[in-house]
Amino acid sequence: MEPIKIGIIGFGTVGAGTFEVLATNRDIIRDRVGAYVVVEKIADLDIKTDRGVHVDHKVLTVNALEVIEDPEIKIVVELMGGVTKAKEYVIRAMEMGKHVVTANKALLAEHGHEIYTAAQLHGVSLSFEASVGGGIPIIGALKSGLSANRIKLLMGILNGTSNYILTRMTKDGLSYDHVVEEAVELGIAEDPPTLDVDGTDAAHKLAILMSLLSGVPLDYGRIYKEGIDKLTPDDIRFADEFGYRIKLLAIAKVLDDGLEMRVHPAMIPKDYILANVDEAFNAIYVEGDFVGPNLYYGLGAGRKPTGSAVVSDIMTLARHISVGEKPFMPPLGHVHCRPNGVNIQPIDKLTSAYYFRVPAVDRPGVLSKIAGILGEHQISISSVIQKGREVNGTVPVVMLTHEAKESSVRRAVSLIDDLDMVTDKTVMIRVERLKM
Repeated sequence: MEPIKIGIIGFGTVGAGTFEVLATNRDIIRDRVGAYVVVEKIADLDIKTDRGVHVDHKVLTVNALEVIEDPEIKIVVELMGGVTKAKEYVIRAMEMGKHVVTANKALLAEHGHEIYTAAQLHGVSLSFEASVGGGIPIIGALKSGLSANRIKLLMGILNGTSNYILTRMTKDGLSYDHVVEEAVELGIAEDPPTLDVDGTDAAHKLAILMSLLSGVPLDYGRIYKEGIDKLTPDDIRFADEFGYRIKLLAIAKVLDDGLEMRVHPAMIPKDYILANVDEAFNAIYVEGDFVGPNLYYGLGAGRKPTGSAVVSDIMTLARHISVGEKPFMPPLGHVHCRPNGVNIQPIDKLTSAYYFRVPAVDRPGVLSKIAGILGEHQISISSVIQKGREVNGTVPVVMLTHEAKESSVRRAVSLIDDLDMVTDKTVMIRVERLKM
């Protein structure tokens, strides 16, 4: 069997990891595919820096079009990151009849409609296992393994950087700023880690996952998101006293009239599996109507895990090519899509329990005043911690509520923040109490 030739655009961390997997496990891949997979060309603007793998310099080029327009290359692997040039190269490759593998979550979340449409128009495959969860095979699970199910709930820790920060704050009582500085020094976080800590990265990934489940490209900008940068060690300590841990969660629920999709810090019971996923690991909980609960856990980023996911896509395509089949599946795994799109519920319609930390002066009647405002908005209190010690110059009033409407909570918090006895904005964290 003739070797199956591929081209890689982008030779950074993931590109080098992909090449390393292909080279190290060359014979295993040959046995499982039925032919050798050969890297014919690698394009990157920097072809001189040592990536820690041996590459014949004849394979390297600074011109991505040499990869795309090479008639012998059957699969183009886009690993350059970014959006504008990546979109141009991916669509051009599809126009040339190439199958495409990508790890580019931002590209799919922001321009998925164009990319998915181009793949179907030109009759080529688009594979993107590495775009969510690093080495966790969640895309394949949703696209194939769980495809007979109606997925009712998806909840996950999708960003390793944020999870690392929250783990260090929880276990060592460190401040957010201190842990971020440490994470940057260790190479775990970008400098600054804005897209990780503000929820954007997780929202990108959630948009991809829910596009697969709905069969409709979903714009990540419609996903409600909050970040973790306002959390303090005090919030983590108080959550612990209530029996909870705080995680940055991506949550999606299938409703009768559409989808609920949100990314934000959430308090979850300490005995939940997700509450005990620490450091830079990711975990995704999926609940199907027939299969029941499933949990996927592993490293969500990194050279080797992500490279492994990229190569899994390459191998799937190469298997079809090696036996003369046309390796084409609709990118979102749906032959028939919903013509009217999907309704996404506004965050104001959410019903949830809540945690409040109200920084207030040490004065009689503070709690009763706050409780009165909550009561006027049909928000009942389930637990209270009112400590006599000062935290940052104030005495925190800390409470958990029973379930309430988000719109009512926002109105109540606005009135509480206007009280002259309240010294700063109220910290509000949603509480998830699903059975897991």
